[in-house]
Amino acid sequence: MALTLYLHPLASFCHKVLGALYESGTPFEPRVVDLGNPADKADVLAAWPVGKIPILVDAARDRTVPESTPIIEYLDRHHPGVRPMLPADADARFDVRLWDRFFDLYVQQPMQKIVTDRLRAEGEHDARGVAEAHGALATAYDMLERHLARGRWAAGPDFTLADCAAAPALFYAGIVAPFPAQHAHLRDYFERLLSRPSVQRTLAEALPYFPLFPFRDAIPARFL
Repeated sequence: MALTLYLHPLASFCHKVLGALYESGTPFEPRVVDLGNPADKADVLAAWPVGKIPILVDAARDRTVPESTPIIEYLDRHHPGVRPMLPADADARFDVRLWDRFFDLYVQQPMQKIVTDRLRAEGEHDARGVAEAHGALATAYDMLERHLARGRWAAGPDFTLADCAAAPALFYAGIVAPFPAQHAHLRDYFERLLSRPSVQRTLAEALPYFPLFPFRDAIPARFL
């Protein structure tokens, strides 16, 4: 198969790309890697020396594409499926990219700070950094509550790259820092994300790996 995606089913940024692939229906071969396995780690480093996943390898075009947003944009351009992840209109594309960055930087990033701190050894925890991450998530939730009041998708009337970014960001963030009860618009948006078959499929594939998640005891029962 021309397209191979290096991924781990538990990784949130991999969820983002999987959501786009499942939305578009673009065929690909998943290559599940364990970065704790030296052989898998070596393969990832050979493809992208930064050592992070996801990574897309397009054998037909002899091209390796790292990072979730560039991967989705590359797929939209060179392997378009039944549903584009970026709109044709330039202003609409700007909005999609803006909210894609919002979810990656202001939801995913503080969420990952909280999760990785849980993995640190005693005496190495960063209490101040974790508190700041919780504060950043609270600000992001407040902003999203206002932004989503119109009841649309993240960046307009259609499901896009921005929503692919939102689904894993909010799924994991909602575990480590549950959404405030008064944020009805954010909660409604998250439920709409969960109703997408692409999101349901991605979470179903992650389910066997949930015991590895550092906050596994906080995962809501409906996802288990």
